[in-house]
Amino acid sequence: MFSQLDYTGWLQEHRLDDLYGVDVAAYGAIDAHQSKPTYLAVDAANEVPLAPELDDLVRLHYLAVTRRVTTVLEFGVGQSTLAFGDAVAKNSVAHGDFVSANLRRGNAFEVHSVDTSAEWITTCRERLPSDLRSFVTLHQSDASMTTFGGRACTMYDEIPNLCPDLIYIDAPDQYSVRGSVHGLSTAHVDRVPMAADLLLMEPFLLPGTLVVIDGRSANARFLVNNLQRRWQYEDYRDGEFHTLELVEAPLGAINERQLRYCLGDDWPGLRL
Repeated sequence: MFSQLDYTGWLQEHRLDDLYGVDVAAYGAIDAHQSKPTYLAVDAANEVPLAPELDDLVRLHYLAVTRRVTTVLEFGVGQSTLAFGDAVAKNSVAHGDFVSANLRRGNAFEVHSVDTSAEWITTCRERLPSDLRSFVTLHQSDASMTTFGGRACTMYDEIPNLCPDLIYIDAPDQYSVRGSVHGLSTAHVDRVPMAADLLLMEPFLLPGTLVVIDGRSANARFLVNNLQRRWQYEDYRDGEFHTLELVEAPLGAINERQLRYCLGDDWPGLRL
């Protein structure tokens, strides 16, 4: 999926360093994963936004642009929201006419980001460049402990009612989830995220849908073990992320046109 990605070249071509205000000379290797303090990801008191991680952001931008993504659903607002907004804006210019005339996309060239924190949403909205704000919609929703198939997990109380072709899972964090199941919750330093929103949405997703999971290895394995359709799973351990792609035969003519236009005639689901 990333064999053709030149991190530095993509960053320079799309001026992502300017977008994030990053001094590339001082940053270091663009494709290197940045290490974090041991307890940073599970620090309930942390209120400082994480600095841009260019390897992650370049990858997300690359995926959205090269796959001609029209609709992004993002769990967790932050630095990635800006990357998706820029990518979708560029896709609108490059592919808007074809999509409008040939595909059925009810939320064409939109990014929808869900987060539990109204404060983070406000911060993210203020940081969005004015020319990208029309492409990004930010949603506040609580997240609660619940069960799926008898297993404890979390779900957002409200999920935007749309059909994304790219889903990014980077939330909720462990301490923003409400409630417990028989005393169990994610609000513990030794717990791990366990979001099940994708399982709820799975029956409605179209072939070709791509899911990217930031870290969250236990959560990724939970999803893989409970999904029911034909997903291709990849664990990118060096970059600490996972992908799931829904590789199925097209549902019909319109879906096939989307797959051929966005993913190419050689996309494996077209041969099923």
